[in-house]
Amino acid sequence: MLQPGITHTVTATVTPDKTASAVGSGGLEVFGTPAMIAMMEMCALHAVQPLLDAGQGTVGTMLHVRHLAATPLGMEVRCECELQQVEGKRLLFAVRAYDPAGLIGEGTHERYIVDNDRFMQRTLQKLEDLKK
Repeated sequence: MLQPGITHTVTATVTPDKTASAVGSGGLEVFGTPAMIAMMEMCALHAVQPLLDAGQGTVGTMLHVRHLAATPLGMEVRCECELQQVEGKRLLFAVRAYDPAGLIGEGTHERYIVDNDRFMQRTLQKLEDLKK
């Protein structure tokens, strides 16, 4: 059952593909904000996925994040999330990212529970509608 207080943690090492220069958000070889955001979304996704019914998933719909400090190549990043609110299908998480020196990012992330098949059918219907 989904309820506030569910937590999850993921870790990753800053590799060349996760740098600002690689993801196009800057020119430096430091952990890129888009990579941090993706990690925060993944953390929230993995926090609740095991608790959903078969055929359900979640989609990210909003993220408010501050990237507070740079993390160099080779350093480990840890992302933690906590489910703060459950309002029907709407889930709101607090998200934080750390490297060994301390907090590097924080914010909130909203996800919605969806029926995977129905979601994909509606999404693909947009393509069909454009072909008409």
